[in-house]
Amino acid sequence: MTAATPPTLFPRVPETPDAVLDGLDPEQREVALALHGPVCVLAGAGTGKTRAITHRIAYGVRAGILAPASVLAVTFTNRAAGEMRGRLRQLGAGGVQARTFHSAALRQLQYFWPKAVGGELPRLLERKVQLVADAAARCRIRLDRNELRDVTSEIEWAKVTQTVPADYPAAVAKSVREAPRDPAEISQVYAMYEQLKRDRDVIDFEDVLLLTVAILQDRHDIADQIRRQYQHFVVDEYQDVSPLQQRLLDLWLGDRDTLCVVGDASQTIYSFTGATPDHLLNFRVRHPEATVVKLVRDYRSTPQVVHLANGLLGQARGRAAEHRLELVSQRDPGPEPRYAEYGDEPAEAEGTARRIRDLIAAGVPAGEIAVLYRINAQSEVYEQALADAGVPYQLRGAERFFDREEVRKAGVALRGAARAGGNDALLDDVDDLPAQVRAVLSSTGWTERPPTGSGAVRDRWESLAALVRLAEDFARARPGATLSDLVAELDERAAAQHAPTVQGVTLASLHAAKGLEWDAVFLVGLAEGMMPITYAKTDEQVEEERRLLYVGVTRARVHLTLSWALSRSPGGRASRRPTRFLTGLRPGSGTRGTAGAGGGGGIERGAAGGRPERRGRRGPARCRVCGTTLTDAGEMKLMRCEDCPSDMDEGLYERLRDWRAGQAGRLGQPAYCVFTDKTLMAIAERVPESGGELVGIPGVGVRKLDRFGADVLAICAGEDRGRSDDET
Repeated sequence: MTAATPPTLFPRVPETPDAVLDGLDPEQREVALALHGPVCVLAGAGTGKTRAITHRIAYGVRAGILAPASVLAVTFTNRAAGEMRGRLRQLGAGGVQARTFHSAALRQLQYFWPKAVGGELPRLLERKVQLVADAAARCRIRLDRNELRDVTSEIEWAKVTQTVPADYPAAVAKSVREAPRDPAEISQVYAMYEQLKRDRDVIDFEDVLLLTVAILQDRHDIADQIRRQYQHFVVDEYQDVSPLQQRLLDLWLGDRDTLCVVGDASQTIYSFTGATPDHLLNFRVRHPEATVVKLVRDYRSTPQVVHLANGLLGQARGRAAEHRLELVSQRDPGPEPRYAEYGDEPAEAEGTARRIRDLIAAGVPAGEIAVLYRINAQSEVYEQALADAGVPYQLRGAERFFDREEVRKAGVALRGAARAGGNDALLDDVDDLPAQVRAVLSSTGWTERPPTGSGAVRDRWESLAALVRLAEDFARARPGATLSDLVAELDERAAAQHAPTVQGVTLASLHAAKGLEWDAVFLVGLAEGMMPITYAKTDEQVEEERRLLYVGVTRARVHLTLSWALSRSPGGRASRRPTRFLTGLRPGSGTRGTAGAGGGGGIERGAAGGRPERRGRRGPARCRVCGTTLTDAGEMKLMRCEDCPSDMDEGLYERLRDWRAGQAGRLGQPAYCVFTDKTLMAIAERVPESGGELVGIPGVGVRKLDRFGADVLAICAGEDRGRSDDET
């Protein structure tokens, strides 16, 4: 089995090609051996996909089937590409190219530009914001810094979806994408931006892909030369491929099918950048003869974490949900996920900090703990709570709260107003401190109502809103405090956050956490309006929010805490409710519906198939003996309090345990993956006589009823079913 622990720094290179396959599980081994024809690896979170594809490449190279220089492996981040190259070297397969799409395309563009176009390749524009600003000025459209960032992102989206400036308004309307400005204005800025690039002889990162595509389409001799060089392709995170990247991949391939793709539609969370899972989901349509291998053995997370992750996707809707993978944990059992409800956001942050401090005291390293939130503006209250608790932390994927430009500008404005005192016209007729702060921040863009849409404008507003809330809390804690007192408090808070960051608790947005994992994860702010975010309007946007939460859940190895606050500020109206995504999953949260079930692990050769699965609806669990509402997961399976009397048939329970041991051995899985002890106890207590009675027992469900129901009912009826030859 694949180890759950990270590899050593200097592992021994396998001595033989067959030794490369040592330690792979059956499905990973199938990936490694599938070296011919199109291959699609559907890999769930924590199932060892990088291990599988690097061993595939290494085995092919070491066995003499693949020439190292003929393989091109592409992924989406430099970190992932570097990790892949490192693993390949450790397996004795140095010389294989592992790059990002942009890096591979840029290398080819630099080499072939003199031959295809002539002269030197235009200078690569590292940051396009200034050029977008110049384009907006030429169009006499005024954009502040945050709007510039949003419009720049829109231009990037248009280019990776191969949308020209004139078609941008129609493309936005068709995609139900909420533009940060009038689409006609963005179209105008986009067109001028392209003109300025030509005038200044520069190209941007999207042009790297576009120009490579153009050369390969127009110059067949160059395309043939690249195809002679690269004959085998591996694409990681295939669910994140954009239409432009797919076009480039098609040109690299030509009429060949020597392609292996790896992905998970349930982890598609970057559609706002142009990524789409359609290429992954349609792979069998384009390649009917493809080998499909499903990796579902989760080596990262405990059964408790995996159970919640599966339940979360069990409620999903849409095409991606139809292809979801049901994970099976390979780790020992751990603690149940914790659910915490707080009166307000500061209390949630303080409670989270206390729990983190307890985990550190219990031996969990601070660097193995993460706090994940939906948007970066949520970080400030957690930064402060951790600083107050003396816990070091580091921010990932965002500036520190007090380093953000809008926060710095707000600080300057507040400082100026504090120095001016009663001479600042903004403070005329404004008495209390929070009102003074709101008045001052209104000059920097603060509004009572949040802006619609997402992106930098919304993040900026959230940052200023956090300052307003901080002022309200400060005034409540220190009646009579002045604006000067608040400014001094802000300075102290900013200074306190320069804690060591190397071994600190990670603070990150859910998007920034993709591809990472920790021993303990805190998913915070899980209230409606933040998860799903308010501007997720369409069904598909809401489903992407669900997938984002799924990514968050599957970052945890052992400890997982999910929390929300009923109000934003202390003393506020408790009008919030926890995210709809946890309904039916957290104790006492009522019923839930489910979508079609995803498949288990294994290999498919031929047309993919599957049938939808329905699960019974579940209401609040009550003890069948005393009627008390149950919240403990084990008690909910038994449908009684642990202390209430049991009428379990001991003999039946032992026969069920013997049968389960045989099943587990045949499947090569831990016994609890068949049924847990608590589920077997519940079966032995109720002695079901029909499938309807059996499926009503928590922990069974339709899937396990289909798989094991006949055996269990036969054992309950007194028959001997020690082993089963049923199809799995």
